[in-house]
Amino acid sequence: QVHVVESGGGLVQPGGSLRLSCTASGSDFGSLHMGWYRQAPGKERDMVAIITNGDSTVHADSVKGRFTISRDNAKSTVYLQMNSLEFGDTAVYYCKATTSTFEQTFWGQGTQVTVVS
Repeated sequence: QVHVVESGGGLVQPGGSLRLSCTASGSDFGSLHMGWYRQAPGKERDMVAIITNGDSTVHADSVKGRFTISRDNAKSTVYLQMNSLEFGDTAVYYCKATTSTFEQTFWGQGTQVTVVS
């Protein structure tokens, strides 16, 4: 069982920045594939960015050039640096941990990001 906990959400003005953090415990963090997803009210949960256990990354087109996913295996933490935030980035952001064999996934409880002027 992997326990996933997000932090770092909050209120921010358009153009501002936030950094989300996600820790995953209960397994070898370095072997996990990690990802950030978001869900706005009335919409489906969408992938924002993922980072594999080999440090390969994929970012959604909507956040390319603005958001960056990274990981620190020594701290069992994955980050999402969000710059140039827009109203459309308002959502609950979820962290997902996936085992190396892709057999199991574990979700955090989510952290709210609200972009307001």
